[in-house]
Amino acid sequence: MTFPEAMNDPSRPSLLERLSTLILREPDDREQLLALLHSAHRRNLLDADALSIIEGALTVSETAVRDVMVPRAQMDVIDIKQPIKSFISQVISTAHSRFPVINQNLDDVIGILLAKDLLRYYADEENFNIREMLRPAVMIPESKRLNVLLREFRASRNHMAIVIDEYGGVAGLVTIEDVLEQIVGEIEDEYDFDEASDNIISESAGRYRVKAITQIADFNAAFGTNFPDDASDTVGGLVIARLGRLPKRGEALNLEGLKVQVLRADSRRVYTLIVEKPK
Repeated sequence: MTFPEAMNDPSRPSLLERLSTLILREPDDREQLLALLHSAHRRNLLDADALSIIEGALTVSETAVRDVMVPRAQMDVIDIKQPIKSFISQVISTAHSRFPVINQNLDDVIGILLAKDLLRYYADEENFNIREMLRPAVMIPESKRLNVLLREFRASRNHMAIVIDEYGGVAGLVTIEDVLEQIVGEIEDEYDFDEASDNIISESAGRYRVKAITQIADFNAAFGTNFPDDASDTVGGLVIARLGRLPKRGEALNLEGLKVQVLRADSRRVYTLIVEKPK
């Protein structure tokens, strides 16, 4: 039988049937399921992207909000007592679409402001009332599982939640993008930098935003360091090697006098770092 004839042979199992046969071996636990999926990948029944997404989907059911949230110290918030003109520059520079609004302190979140709602301020400054623009703030515990949170985000159409610790204080915030990135990996938008020349961006005096894929040679040239590139090719690999594990978002370490903090990371990769030179 020739190859074209074999492809048209109705007795030949389809790709879906072969994959179903592989999966329907009824694995006894998660490890066996993953082993079957990896076997399917080796047999070209699943491509690498599909395997990664399935693994990510399995991970969210075991991952708590505390593992992916933006920590309290890194939250960009708006103080309701500030004059509007004083925080417009912050809204522009951070380029977020949503901001928690506080009253007395970080533990007193009174609502969420959408950046687009500030356009009404320019349309009618005299009658603009920022309190009327606030959306309700959704509060969730640190221990909530990501699969449950994603289901709630979809049902309520919210894109941001404030994370509360066991004492009722604000521990951080989490967005729907943070959850989805655990499944599909980094989601870049028009504000993310992705050109090789933009791997290192100066944000303020002595503070830089650095992509984890930056080559160590380029990092050394930019910061005057002397890290070897025999064990790790990128600065993200260097950070992982120094810690001996994948770091969590917000984690910081010292590298030859530089303060390096993880800005974006998930359970599989490091994406972005904040590097600060000593003053």
